[in-house]
Formats: sequence, structure tokens, C-alpha cells
Amino acid sequence: MDARLAALLDKQEIEEVVLRYARGIDRRDFELVRSCYHADARDHHGSFSGGVDEYIDWVDRLTARYRWSMHLLGNVLIDLAEPGSSGRIDVAACETTGVSLHRSDDPKPYMNLATGFRYLDRFERRDGVWRIAERTALGEWSIPIPRDAWWEIPEDQLSGRRDPGDALYRLLASLEPPSD
Repeated sequence: MDARLAALLDKQEIEEVVLRYARGIDRRDFELVRSCYHADARDHHGSFSGGVDEYIDWVDRLTARYRWSMHLLGNVLIDLAEPGSSGRIDVAACETTGVSLHRSDDPKPYMNLATGFRYLDRFERRDGVWRIAERTALGEWSIPIPRDAWWEIPEDQLSGRRDPGDALYRLLASLEPPSD
């Protein structure tokens, strides 16, 4: 395969991992989040630093405080390492910028906010699969959003959920082949 095409495919696979991570966090689908990491990966995220299982426990408790969250990912810049002796590239650095929004019923200003962040990820391809081997999440800025600034979604409109009842999972199920 042409080296440029192979690099493009590698970068696409890596970016999809980053996007799946954001989906998993916002839907509180922690098995999806877990699938973005190698089993021995490390995450350094705010006040947390540790392994994947500990990170999942920590982020589960953290996100439970919010009615919803939304991660909007912007720039995803991926630098592939030079090919190894096999000619394959199995290591990459990925910098992702984003903004996350968090809404809580708690009136404390730090519970209703927008935050700018960057993810600095070391990706490794193992057994043909790209996953995060180490992540450092950097906070860039935070803005409180006053309680009276939020508008509720009218009850007669569909709105998102943070569990398998979200409309996303019905859409994904519709992609499965019909059972005989």
C-alpha cells in the first residue's frame, strides 16, 4: 500500500478513537470509553492520575454529578512516528483541542460551566489496533454558566439521555442486520 494512503488510514483510525471517547463520556458509556485505551494505559486527567480501571471509576463518579455533558472536539493533529524496522508505524502523538459543557442541578458555579481543554495522547498500535497508551488532559480555561442562562428543552421535543435509552443506540441498532 502507498505510504501516504497507509498514513491517512492510520490517522483516521486514531481520530475515530478520540471521537468514540467523547461519545462514551457524554453518554456515560464507560465500556466504550474503556475500549479507547490499551489495558495497561495511563491517564493524567485533572486531579486524577492512574490506570484505566481507576480512571473509569473516577470519571463515572465525576460525570454522575451532571445532568449532561457535551464534548466538542476541534483540532485533532496526529504525528506518526517514523516507520520501524518492519516498515510499519505503530506509535503516534495526537493533540486534540476541545470545549466541554457541563450542566448540573447544583447551583454552585463550578458545577455549570464550559471548559477549554487539550488531550495529549500517545497512541500505540498493538495487534493491529490503535488505542491510547497514555493520555494527559490539560485544562486551558473555564467559564461558569449562570443557572438562569440555561433554557430547558421543551417536554414535547426529543432530548438526549446519558444511558442506553438515548436515541443514538436505536440508530446504531438499526445498522445491525436483521435476525433470521
